[in-house]
Amino acid sequence: MTIQKNTPPPLRDASTVILVRENDNALEVYLLRRSTKSGFMGGFYVFPGGVVDPDDKGMDAWAPHIDLSGDQIKHQLAGDTFSNEKALGFSIAAIRETLEESGVFMASVKGKTQKDVDAICRYRLNKGLPASWFKTKITSEDWTLSLSCLGRWSHWITPELMKKRFDTRFFIAFMPENQTCAPDNMETRHGIWVTPRRALEQNLEAKLPLSPPAVVTLTQMLAFKTMDALKQEIHSRSWGDPLAPRLVPSANGPVILEPWDRLCDTDGDIDTSDLSKKVLPPGSWFSRIWCDNGVWKPVDV
Repeated sequence: MTIQKNTPPPLRDASTVILVRENDNALEVYLLRRSTKSGFMGGFYVFPGGVVDPDDKGMDAWAPHIDLSGDQIKHQLAGDTFSNEKALGFSIAAIRETLEESGVFMASVKGKTQKDVDAICRYRLNKGLPASWFKTKITSEDWTLSLSCLGRWSHWITPELMKKRFDTRFFIAFMPENQTCAPDNMETRHGIWVTPRRALEQNLEAKLPLSPPAVVTLTQMLAFKTMDALKQEIHSRSWGDPLAPRLVPSANGPVILEPWDRLCDTDGDIDTSDLSKKVLPPGSWFSRIWCDNGVWKPVDV
């Protein structure tokens, strides 16, 4: 992980999608391993996502191709924290990035066939596509994007000392029927459906190295045992306050202090001398996470 030593880089808007399904009466999430060549979280397992592009914005351009009205966007996606225009950009980016990275297309199939869905999922694999390919495809083929499939989960802001920083909305969505996840083998190299608990266990075993926000999110999801319970949570969940952790460099490996840690809003150092003895079991709630030889591990205070 690269640590920024000078002026913090500017924040870039980004979207992430927590894809969920029910399998054998257990909730599973879809995780993708980012390419080791990636400039951000390379080699770690993350949820599908990426930056908001200019083409993702513009209510007038997108209004004929989304399934929510302005009032519905306000109620379901924007809330009281940001405008409908901003919510639209984040939401379009969420759907686009989920298609590009995992081959899942959240769109209405009314007037379309399964072959049409399969075709656009294959098309995203073509190399050398222009940046505007998604918007061009949606408008020229008259697709309707399913913004209604997206729910609010969390709002993360990358620590100031990171080389790249993002203002990211974490959406949650349920896996569409009759579709299959597949990594793009460019930005993402491997994909896996896994229960939150198993992912957390394999993270500590260094078999499934997770990004820090993924560790927090998967730990949160352990509270929901059924799909119905998760749906009820999404129905009433707001964005909440932005989560802005603090990164503390250390010779023993960097530590991230989550916003609820008592020292997050201070500039003080922390003791990192015996963190190997403070690693918490999978599923334990935590306020600090330590990078131990490339594996982010929740640790006790």
